[in-house]
Amino acid sequence: MIAAMEDLDDMGEHADAAPATPAATLVVFRHAPGAGAGAGGAGGPPEILMVERSGTMNFAGGATVFPGGKVDPADLELAEAFMARTGRVFELADAAGRITAVRETLEETGLAVGLTGTVDATRAADARRLVLETGRLADVLEAFGWELDFDALVPFARWWPRHRNMRVFDTRFYLANLGTGAVEVTADATENRHLFWASAAEALRLADEQAIRIIFPTRRNLERLAQFSDFDAARAHALATPIVTVTPRIELRDGERWLVIASDAGYPVHGELVSQADRA
Repeated sequence: MIAAMEDLDDMGEHADAAPATPAATLVVFRHAPGAGAGAGGAGGPPEILMVERSGTMNFAGGATVFPGGKVDPADLELAEAFMARTGRVFELADAAGRITAVRETLEETGLAVGLTGTVDATRAADARRLVLETGRLADVLEAFGWELDFDALVPFARWWPRHRNMRVFDTRFYLANLGTGAVEVTADATENRHLFWASAAEALRLADEQAIRIIFPTRRNLERLAQFSDFDAARAHALATPIVTVTPRIELRDGERWLVIASDAGYPVHGELVSQADRA
């Protein structure tokens, strides 16, 4: 027996759900240690940058996630200016999402991803200080002579829960490839308390051992990412898979409540027991 259980829970496709806050997150790949470009994956599967959020944060406090955050008005302004200046056409929400993903990654980790120009460790550190001070990626572009590289960010997913009594984010996920593994990252010590690199499979293992905490969307995305032996495979999959807006819902299966997602969104696992799911 499978029946919708939206009336029994605050999860689901509710018409009276809280307004969504636009957000974006970036899944940053790097070669595993010992596996440089052309090494054939000799060093193992690619690693992904994970961010452990501060326990004081209202949303997903203490959880391990990908770098990201909410879209700011300045991100929308920069997106409009970029498209007007370059003549490139994107959906405004997508363009702003890419800028948010770049900005938040720079703020939270110190990595200058999705940017072109003279980018090195020293300039990236200076750029991080500037964006943390002003909150505007446009200021960084002007100060360092950098340009946005939208092509470096690959749209991967969009999650938009329809909760009734929880803060709701309409989050766009992007993939990016750092390439080299010889890059240092540091937490911003405000929103985040720890950063680390791990393969998707390793992050899932750490979560199963309760060494880290991951919420339902992060688990589903790690399961999806664990299928790929390198960034190129993940990129090809993302480009070939139409983005379906994912809205988790509750179903009753043989008397037990399950939190499930659509089966056509590109994910190998479509749900888990509500009693086991971490819903932030």
